[in-house]
Amino acid sequence: MIEEIIGMEDMNAIYEITDRFSIDREMISVPLEKVGAGTIERRPGEAVEITVPLTIPIREWLPILERELKYLGYEANGYEEEWE
Repeated sequence: MIEEIIGMEDMNAIYEITDRFSIDREMISVPLEKVGAGTIERRPGEAVEITVPLTIPIREWLPILERELKYLGYEANGYEEEWE
């Protein structure tokens, strides 16, 4: 059951990516429950909702989060890690 709920490690991993896009942390919504393969959706205004995956370890999912943020129109602000 505990694996189905996000923790601080999950949030810190998300912030590693969203900070690169200069997304205000106040504009990020992350439901507590992990679901499926995870989702990233742009909400009205500058808000973004990020659902952490249950089926993929968070560190393996970070490249997907980064790619989807770019697809939604967010632009990275300089440093970008090379994902393998």
